Amino acid sequence: MNMLSAVDIPIESLDPPGARRFGDLKRAILLIVGFWLAYALTVVARAFLGDDPLTVLENKLVTLAAGMVLTFTVYCAIQFFAPGPGLGRKAVVALLGSVLAAAALATLLVATEGHLKSSKEETRFQTREGFVVVQKGDQVRIERRATDPVILTAPRMNELSERDRLRFTADTTVVWLFFFIAWSAFYLASVSQRQALALSRRAAQAESAAQSAQVRALRYQVNPHFLFNTLNSLSSLVMAGRAQEAESMILKLSTFFRTSLSLNPTADVTLAEEIELQRLYLDIEKTRFPRRLKVDIDVPAQLSHALLPALILQPVVENAIKYGVSATRDKVTLRIAATEPKPGQLQIEITNRGGVALKSPRQRTQPDGTGVGLTNVSQRLAVRFGSEARCVFGPLAEGGYRVVMTLPMTNDSGKDG
Repeated sequence: MNMLSAVDIPIESLDPPGARRFGDLKRAILLIVGFWLAYALTVVARAFLGDDPLTVLENKLVTLAAGMVLTFTVYCAIQFFAPGPGLGRKAVVALLGSVLAAAALATLLVATEGHLKSSKEETRFQTREGFVVVQKGDQVRIERRATDPVILTAPRMNELSERDRLRFTADTTVVWLFFFIAWSAFYLASVSQRQALALSRRAAQAESAAQSAQVRALRYQVNPHFLFNTLNSLSSLVMAGRAQEAESMILKLSTFFRTSLSLNPTADVTLAEEIELQRLYLDIEKTRFPRRLKVDIDVPAQLSHALLPALILQPVVENAIKYGVSATRDKVTLRIAATEPKPGQLQIEITNRGGVALKSPRQRTQPDGTGVGLTNVSQRLAVRFGSEARCVFGPLAEGGYRVVMTLPMTNDSGKDG
């Protein structure tokens, strides 16, 4: 059976990512590795376009290692200085951290430049003036016709003036700043996405829990109402001196309550089970009205496994007894019929014929007043099935009353019929 129970819905701990420090550590590490791996792939591709790829790759190892450490430092700064779910503060910390990380990486690269291996890769191009310029490592050779080549050696970073080194560091900082900002933006976007998904799950679970609670509340309205009516009937039998019939009613009442109260208040039951419960109730009422009440139940075997909310028919049958049988001295036939008007749809019709015709024979979709009867049925169907179900009811011109419930057809396997 399908169950809708508030206690059965697992409401997760939905602290947004970043609400707890280092709560998304594994994800952050994967993002860091992924970003720098993408950078490493571009370096490898560039290195193998030259003549000395191994030296190029070896020199880039410092950048790769330092970059990963500094990116992790930016992540740690976000966790320490902006641990809450708010993205604004995280963005500010990420920006400041990216600036500092880019400056640190640029400073490191400038400081270690003199310790890098000189590449054997040679680049050759011809100028418009007819000279051939050959660059290899730190040396630039300019070859001219009929003269010896001019060989120039670029100064090492530590040979430059302090101002030049500072300018070079600033330029390198700007280059790497965009990389750290890109990683920060991607990380914050992933945090925002996870927060949105977590809030969406929480909203869905809260809505489901609220719906289940509403179904429980509507279902529990039936019990005191039914008990009040039944006790009134029992009191009438006792006062009339019909002790044997009263005893029979008590036994039937006991069976009915034992059966109905054992159900989960928000459970779906098969149509056959629901009809059996109503038979128990009608047996009680037959004891009270042995000559006036006739029951006719028509449920095809192929529809007996269709699912519907437990005791959804109870208020309707109670109303039929209260307003159709109790209010008249005539014989009344209460008929419950189930049909499948079209594939995937179950229709249950409850009619009581006989007695005096009620006023306003027009069909309605909402009951008058705020009683538990048809209001309860309409609300339960709306909560359970939404716009896919409806309850139409109204008096019959020839006398009596009819209620027609239409709902989606589902069977006891939880599959659409």
